[in-house]
Amino acid sequence: MSHAALRVGICGVGTVGLATLEILRGQSLALTARCGQPLSVTCVGSRREHPDHDYGDARVSRDVMDVARDPEVDVLVELIGGTSVAYDLIKLAIEQGKHVVTANKALIAEHGNELIAMAESAGVQIRFEAAVAGGIPIIKALREAVAANQVSEVAGIINGTGNFILTEMTTKGRAFDDVLSEAQTLGYAEADPTYDIDGTDAAHKLVILASLAFGIPLNIDAPVKHGIQEVTPADLEYAGELGYRVKHLGIARQKDAGIEMRVHPTLIPESKQLANVDGVLNAVMVVGDAVGELVLVGAGAGGAATASSVCADLIDIARNPAGSGPALGVPVAQLTAKPLVPAGDIASEWYVRLTAADQPDVTSKISQILTSCNIGIASLVQKPSSADEGKAPIVLLTQIARESVMTQAIDEICGLVETDPDVAVLRVESFDQ
Repeated sequence: MSHAALRVGICGVGTVGLATLEILRGQSLALTARCGQPLSVTCVGSRREHPDHDYGDARVSRDVMDVARDPEVDVLVELIGGTSVAYDLIKLAIEQGKHVVTANKALIAEHGNELIAMAESAGVQIRFEAAVAGGIPIIKALREAVAANQVSEVAGIINGTGNFILTEMTTKGRAFDDVLSEAQTLGYAEADPTYDIDGTDAAHKLVILASLAFGIPLNIDAPVKHGIQEVTPADLEYAGELGYRVKHLGIARQKDAGIEMRVHPTLIPESKQLANVDGVLNAVMVVGDAVGELVLVGAGAGGAATASSVCADLIDIARNPAGSGPALGVPVAQLTAKPLVPAGDIASEWYVRLTAADQPDVTSKISQILTSCNIGIASLVQKPSSADEGKAPIVLLTQIARESVMTQAIDEICGLVETDPDVAVLRVESFDQ
């Protein structure tokens, strides 16, 4: 495609779409200098009318498919979300010989293998920097900056809503429902926040990161997933007393037995950088054999930050119309599936909080059960009891144990007549290399 300008069609004019238009318009001279050609928005697809929006000289269509068919569009930017219309739109754009830029993590995680293979066969590019961690250039970092490394681990805070909620609960002792309501008011959480709080959003992003890091096909069903809705202010307080912060992490590790891929609330030592990333910020840690540990921190969501990544992909396409390398680091046909480590076999240290009768032999019984399961105890503290109930919280940290073994031990502990069935169990990650 050789034109005086790289002609861009944008589908979806919500927060990110409008911010993308603003950057392309406001930075037009700088972008032309950096790309060697102008970036011109020639067509906008918006399924609803927005009289207050300024699209400049771009044509506007109520049918987003018209943008994919438009002969005066070289690159289609998909910002409508979802996995149905967006899938058909991107597929049509590729069939029409257009490059694609998208911020749609769910679509890439679910259909990326197919769509990227189609783009490779058609000789066009599909880029999705904005799909993971907003303005943090983690896709480019994995695909290019650490390409010389054997990456063993990718881990991070990759959902800003969850991080905001846990930060407020930790620093102010607020209840989950109270903070969630504020997050919705502030626009950090959707009206239906399910995907943010149950780990689905983070799992979609982790699937993409793991594919780039380990050269494996995208597999939307791979991650083990746990949300933040069961984390209590008490757990956050006790973790702090033990020298830890609780963060909702996505973790992908390459082990001899296969790939671990999991999303869950996690205790992290306060000394680690990830433990100190608060509010709506995201952070991603990459561990490579040559480079060691890298941590990228920045805005993980928001119109301007996400649009920054959208525009970075457009600049990349303008500079390299023949492509700057495969979208996932290697061609889709060369991605190699590896075994997934079952959840029960994933080992870690553990945090446990339970309530038991305030009797002198209770901690001894709990210790005996853990010892019989070959689970070492790093710390065990019995908190002051409630005078009116005669029960006391017991908080303990274990040494490394597989989940299946830990589950067995917890079942036996809950079977004691002295203990309540309500138990909190969270993984602990020290990230020691």
